[in-house]
Amino acid sequence: MITENVLIAFGLTLFAGLSTGIGSCIAFFSKTTNTKFLSVSLGFSAGVMIYVSLVEIFFKARVALIRELGERGGSWVTVTSFFGGILVIGLIDKLIPSYENPHEIHTLEEISNPDLGAEKNKKLMKMGMFTALAIAIHNFPEGLATFTAALTDPSLGIAIAVAIAIHNIPEGIAVSVPIYFATGNKKKAFFHSFLSGLAEPVGALVGYLILMPFMSPVLFGVLFAGVAGIMVFISLDELLPAAREFGKHHHSIYGLVLGMAVMAVSLLLFI
Repeated sequence: MITENVLIAFGLTLFAGLSTGIGSCIAFFSKTTNTKFLSVSLGFSAGVMIYVSLVEIFFKARVALIRELGERGGSWVTVTSFFGGILVIGLIDKLIPSYENPHEIHTLEEISNPDLGAEKNKKLMKMGMFTALAIAIHNFPEGLATFTAALTDPSLGIAIAVAIAIHNIPEGIAVSVPIYFATGNKKKAFFHSFLSGLAEPVGALVGYLILMPFMSPVLFGVLFAGVAGIMVFISLDELLPAAREFGKHHHSIYGLVLGMAVMAVSLLLFI
């Protein structure tokens, strides 16, 4: 039987994934990239994800595993699962070439540069399609992370969904802009951007169908600790470097601290 929490979790995951469509809309109606706003936003997203991962998700995973496996065993499994999550997302990142990697973010001006050579359209189309595929691969574990957190605690899921949605917006730009400039077709560009974001709810669906029948306190703890590792890696390897690229160093840090503060206050409100 599908519970209300499952529906909420799917809804939040869908919202996070489809925010790539927001990036498409911004790309179509903006001639330049608002680098300061994007820098603060990406830093904010990183702050939310780092704080909630290390303070809330890792803690809950450790409590669940210690309860089942004892202090020593539970602590070791928690830490191993945390770094296991980092290893998984790190391998995914390593297997995708840097230019097609959605987290190697480029500005609107750079993507739409008319001096890309004689085969500009062909290269742009290839770039857009590869980026869409790369985003789909990255969004799969992110969808599972959002879904798992929301299923356990809907209020926690909302915070994570918003953070992931923010960092999905520039990914939508990365897909739609090259396809649009290659084809001149906004609908086609938006469709591919929209489709790449669907990988997030698909990740949640696969996780639900495969893992839920076997869900136990130990599996929950391992999965939750792995989710914390995935989100910390995304923040440190992708969001913060991108935030610094788009704006001054302080913009990304201000966003980071603000994201942590907002997350801290929101968690305190639900105590």
